[in-house]
Amino acid sequence: MSSVSYHISNLLEKMTSTDKDFRFMATNDLMLELQKDSIKLDEDSERKVVTMLLKLLEDKNGEVQNLAVKCLAPLVSKVKEPQVETMVDTLCSNMMSDKEQLRDISSMGLKTVIAELPLSSSGLTLTASVCKKITYQLIGAMGKQEDVSVQLEALDILSDMLGRLSGALVSFHSSLLSILLPQLTSSRMAVRKRSILALGHLVPCCSPALFSQLTEHLLTELAKAPPTSMTRTYIQCLATISRQGGHRVGEHLEKLIPMVVKFTSVEDDELREYCFQAFEAFIRRCPKEMSPHVATVTQLCLKFMTFDPNYNYDDAEDDEEDSMDIEDGLDEESDDEYSDDDDMSWKVRRSSIKCLEALINTRRDLLLSFYSSICPALLARFKEREENVRADVFAAFSTLLRQTRAGPSHHGLTCSETGASREEEPAVALLKKQVPVIVKALHRQLKEKSFKSRQGCFCLLTELAHTVPGALEQHIPALIPGIVFSLTDKSTSSTMRIDALSFFNVLLLSHPPQAFQPHMQLLLPPVVACVEDTFYKITSEALLVTQQLVRVMRPLEQTGGFDPKPFVREVFSATLKRLKATDIDQEVKERAISCMGHMLCHLGDYLGAELKGVLAIFLERLKNEITRLTAVRTITLVSASQLKIDLSSILPETLSVLGSFLRKNQRALKLGTMACLTALVTHHAASIKPAALEPVLSELPALVDESDMHVSQVSVTLLTCVAKACPSSLAKISSSVLPGVFRLVHSPLLQGGALAAIVAFLQALVSSKTSNLSYSQLLKSLTEPFHSSPSSADSAVIHRQSFQSVARCVAALSSACPRETPGTVSGLIQEVKNRGSPESARVLALLCLGEVGRSGSLGGNKEVQGVILEAFSSTSEEVKTAASCALGSMAVGSLDDFLPFLLREISSQPRRQYLLLHSLKEVISACPASSLSTHVESIWALLFQNCECQEEGTRNLVAECLGKLTLVNPAQLLPRLKQQLKTGSPLARSTVVTAIKFTIVDQPAPVDALLKDCIGDFLKTLQDKDINVRRVALVMFNSAAHNKPSLIRGRLATVLPHLYKETQIRKDLIREVEMGPFKHTVDDGLDVRKAAFECMYTLLDSCLEGLDVLQFLDHVEEGLKDHYDIRMLTFLMLARLASLCPAAVLQRLDRLVEPLKATCTTKVKAGSVKQEFEKQEELRRSAMRAVAALLAVPEVERSPSMADFANQIRTNADMASIYQSVQGGEGGCFGPAESMDMS
Repeated sequence: MSSVSYHISNLLEKMTSTDKDFRFMATNDLMLELQKDSIKLDEDSERKVVTMLLKLLEDKNGEVQNLAVKCLAPLVSKVKEPQVETMVDTLCSNMMSDKEQLRDISSMGLKTVIAELPLSSSGLTLTASVCKKITYQLIGAMGKQEDVSVQLEALDILSDMLGRLSGALVSFHSSLLSILLPQLTSSRMAVRKRSILALGHLVPCCSPALFSQLTEHLLTELAKAPPTSMTRTYIQCLATISRQGGHRVGEHLEKLIPMVVKFTSVEDDELREYCFQAFEAFIRRCPKEMSPHVATVTQLCLKFMTFDPNYNYDDAEDDEEDSMDIEDGLDEESDDEYSDDDDMSWKVRRSSIKCLEALINTRRDLLLSFYSSICPALLARFKEREENVRADVFAAFSTLLRQTRAGPSHHGLTCSETGASREEEPAVALLKKQVPVIVKALHRQLKEKSFKSRQGCFCLLTELAHTVPGALEQHIPALIPGIVFSLTDKSTSSTMRIDALSFFNVLLLSHPPQAFQPHMQLLLPPVVACVEDTFYKITSEALLVTQQLVRVMRPLEQTGGFDPKPFVREVFSATLKRLKATDIDQEVKERAISCMGHMLCHLGDYLGAELKGVLAIFLERLKNEITRLTAVRTITLVSASQLKIDLSSILPETLSVLGSFLRKNQRALKLGTMACLTALVTHHAASIKPAALEPVLSELPALVDESDMHVSQVSVTLLTCVAKACPSSLAKISSSVLPGVFRLVHSPLLQGGALAAIVAFLQALVSSKTSNLSYSQLLKSLTEPFHSSPSSADSAVIHRQSFQSVARCVAALSSACPRETPGTVSGLIQEVKNRGSPESARVLALLCLGEVGRSGSLGGNKEVQGVILEAFSSTSEEVKTAASCALGSMAVGSLDDFLPFLLREISSQPRRQYLLLHSLKEVISACPASSLSTHVESIWALLFQNCECQEEGTRNLVAECLGKLTLVNPAQLLPRLKQQLKTGSPLARSTVVTAIKFTIVDQPAPVDALLKDCIGDFLKTLQDKDINVRRVALVMFNSAAHNKPSLIRGRLATVLPHLYKETQIRKDLIREVEMGPFKHTVDDGLDVRKAAFECMYTLLDSCLEGLDVLQFLDHVEEGLKDHYDIRMLTFLMLARLASLCPAAVLQRLDRLVEPLKATCTTKVKAGSVKQEFEKQEELRRSAMRAVAALLAVPEVERSPSMADFANQIRTNADMASIYQSVQGGEGGCFGPAESMDMS
């Protein structure tokens, strides 16, 4: 301790030296000491250090002064409160000094102190008292209006302090407001501007009453019609406070808008600019409250975006479309004659265009009307003479394109549906009509000298190509001269070239090759020149374009009349030069390899003798760690080419290098290598000697493992290719690979692609004949684990999924060896009949029979039916279920044999109905519509006999069968379902509504158009008297919203009120049940509420633009106080809303924080059971995830209640640890952790 004090006092002594260098070094050493975390000062040292530093602020040497200011930053957190106050007092009084230098250095010092004041609750008292001191002094400083520079400094410091610590100054807000408002009338422009800034920082944290007072003051002053310069200040202030205060402005808009509209008619350009900036702030911050005024503001923007009184735009552009470039040059000079330094009209145009952009950005719901009002106006302004304004016109139009692209069809649909519904989307159709006009307006600008204009054009055209792929096909001849000009013009900057190349790349990707082929002569030379450019970014972008051009020269998917021969040499030599170079950028290396790969793939037969040299380079790159992954992918591409490129020169060595890659840890490399090997084995088996494959095959057994299913799947696929192409090589490793394959088959994780790969492998293996494993051996290995006696330890390990996997494999083997099938079937039948065999073996045998029967090979086997019926009477549930699956599968294989039998059984055996309906569901799901159509009537009648069954599980099965059956012939069956709604009992209605849920599939289907017309009738059941019918209607609605949002988008206005009604707690559905001495509350409405909230959650993802978010938030807010399950859901919704609509969430923040706070701070009663503790813990974690999402919203801590809660979390160890775990672990990013299963 004493050594620190001694060291410090030594430094302080040197600071009094007369030599400025001594003082400088000593101050520097002190700063380094203070920055150490470990340093602790005693009271005496604190006082001395503070006094000395304050003295040094008045040092004659500027460098020493600056260092002394820097020392204040670490000092704030190292000394006690009284010393900080001493610092602040001295700095504040120096602010009033007559010496300008001292004033400046003191204001820097104050800003430094403010930036370092602690925000944590432990330091809050210090922060609050220091802030109060500073504020008090500053208010005094601003009151003395003799010296403007003091005022300016004071305002600056105040802005800093309010920006960082507004919450600590709540008690000063009103006095600050009363001192800042008069400054708005100052004669000095700078004072007015800084006062506006300070007010902007005050607004977010001040009370609603103060905000109203400020707004009222501005309104009153504006109503007095002050001089124009004052009006400007007030309007500017209005724009700033609405930008900062956000939603609070909403309630004052009714008075504000007419006032601002009035001032747009004053002949003052700057005032008009500020008016439009205010409109822009209103639109961005209060889109909902602005709705009534949108038309007025749009009219004003459209009027003033063309406001250019000093310039006459000749409409000559329409007359001579292809006027020569010399004329363009003359035009530009005449522009400059008109350009007047005092002409401010461009500011008005720019601000009105920015206002329109804000409107397009915030009101996607008005998109169609924008196409009729704003789109033509923006297109007409592409001729704008002022470069900056034109850039804003382009930006606004790009925003319109982005909004068109962000249409509902991008929400979780498959590509095919996206394509279909893109056609329907009216905005895209309107945009397509405008494409010729857009190209006409832009293609001349692409040859202008101005870089900014050309860049704007390229950005806009890129957006257009992304929004409507293929729309520019007819206009490519008009665009090519512009692209070529930007690539060849000597004065063009490198950024401009990169932009042109990247647009060209997008154009090539989104349009068919035939569109470019006629222009190859023009396009290729400039691109090749760019490949040879010295700047690596241009080279890299040009190689990407070259790769696309190679594809255009000779698209492999179609044979065209275009001859690529004249161009091959030119492209090849430029690419080869880049491919050979080793001293270039990594990205260029990779793209050169990829580009050359595409050349070999599309034009390899033109390269002749050069081919071997290129392949040798590929092999070199394959051995290089940095380029190996790209080389692997490129060799894959070349080996699969339709041109059958001869790879024999590099094959043996390539195989051994690839084999070594299979040992590497890099997963992408492993997968790429196996894809490459698969392509080589498939396409070049004739050139591969068995010995060459050995280094590869020896690595494969280790990769077949359940720890990485995807790698296993790819490995097995490769083995299948080897089994088909080089069976002799496989025989050597079958003994080492097969145990791994069988382990996978018996793994509970096996499904989907990996299972299909194994099935294909086993079929290839048994067909390859050379394998030393016969059909019976394979069969034995597959079924062995299921025959162990139940008492042994292993039998419990067999997972249900393993039964399915093995059954699929057995069926695959039997279909590959049809001669063996009868024997296998009789063996399986014996197994089922044998009461002595373990249950697992009987279950497996039944499932195998089902899978074998699925292929139709049990056609006339009567014995099987008896065996299945017998199994239905088994005492084991597992055997019964397996029998039901098997019967369904067999019926799929031979409908005529098994379906009548199945229907008879359903009618005559009510006790087995559930199992038999499962079989029927399998038949309806798996059979093609054509083969089912003859049986539809009999199945339909049977299902309707059972649709009022008391057992809910059976009803749901009936509903699923009905739904899937409707898909067989929707035109005929949907109306019948609709009819049932009117006639049936509540149970029948609930079955019909559930059936509709099963007609909504996530793939496009013929039923969609019919459903869209009549789904309204089914949604009317949301108003049904029966609570259960309402619940299933909500589940059906949820399914539609999740899988096919297009079905319900147009009906949201009618459905939402009923949906929201179901989210409310109904007292009449809550009853008390007596259980012995205890009373237990039962809420019959809980399931319906849960279903309603689930629908709300789904709508956030699929139909956000159809929701009124504030109304939606009202119901979320209610849900935050509801039952455990519902609170969990609403926490997820809140987290989602915070990222989707932060502005609306901020508006409601104060009301949302309370329930979150309540959940996070609730403690479970001491004597509660373990489940209660777990439940509460899960709730708190979920609530904390929502809080973390809220805290990620910018500006959220401006809300006093949120800032207070955030502080509480930081200071409470328990809550802080939950917050940390949620941030770091599973909930840090709100992705998969919050996704829900919406089947």
